[in-house]
Amino acid sequence: MFLHVDEIWNSTGTPMAREQHAKTLYQTVVEAIRQQVESGNLIMDQKLPSESALSKIHAVGRNTVRRAIHELVNDGVLRTVPGVGTFVVNQRLDKSADYLLGFTHEMQLRGKDVSSRVLEAKIIAADPLLSRRLQIQLGAEVVFLYRVRLMDGEPTAIERAYLPHQLCPGILEYDFSTTSLYETLSTIYRRMPDHAEQIIEAGIATPEVSTLLGLTPPAVVLMFHRETRLASGQVIEYVDSELRGDRFRFYTNLQLHTSAAGAAFQMLPLQLEADVY
Repeated sequence: MFLHVDEIWNSTGTPMAREQHAKTLYQTVVEAIRQQVESGNLIMDQKLPSESALSKIHAVGRNTVRRAIHELVNDGVLRTVPGVGTFVVNQRLDKSADYLLGFTHEMQLRGKDVSSRVLEAKIIAADPLLSRRLQIQLGAEVVFLYRVRLMDGEPTAIERAYLPHQLCPGILEYDFSTTSLYETLSTIYRRMPDHAEQIIEAGIATPEVSTLLGLTPPAVVLMFHRETRLASGQVIEYVDSELRGDRFRFYTNLQLHTSAAGAAFQMLPLQLEADVY
């Protein structure tokens, strides 16, 4: 037998004490369910037990369970279907916007099995956009690598990479379904990517991207446009990519900018870039 939260009073018997105790109880349920999801004991689309069953499992009242579920729904951990039940949501993966890491390396650091499905790998001629992005002559040879990126076998991103062929001749001889592009550039060609400029925006997936990523249109994707450079400043790669909006979220470390003396705040100019992709 267990007591409902509304029936619990601590030794002081005050309403505030009861409210604090209720908060502690529901947070305990929140963390217990979250831990089950993060550990893989509860998997994507798995239906949770009923509120009544969860009340018995956690020895709390149904109001406490309902409050915990509401918070987990707001956090994107669970979803509720009226009249059907509560289900586990496919969890988003944190991806840093602070560091230049290849997709393969970054996802492996997060314990994911990474692979690719190569859709196209060929040499093309630089059009005006690629000529400007890669800082090469119009018509110069460009390596074009078009891949679907998979995590644990699930399609999660589309990537179109363009590289100056003169900087990595013969690179298409390598199998980029299992090989990291950045690792190949660094170890085979001694072309170490050093820094990049990147634009991130939300967009609606095209029918082709929706099909490749297994999305139901209209679906939101995160769109990336990145120029990667060597330490010398030479562009080694230009890439367009789309990541599933339901599988990733991005984080960045922010630092308050002050004057050199640290005595006054300085407003940085807002930089806007308009471009056609």
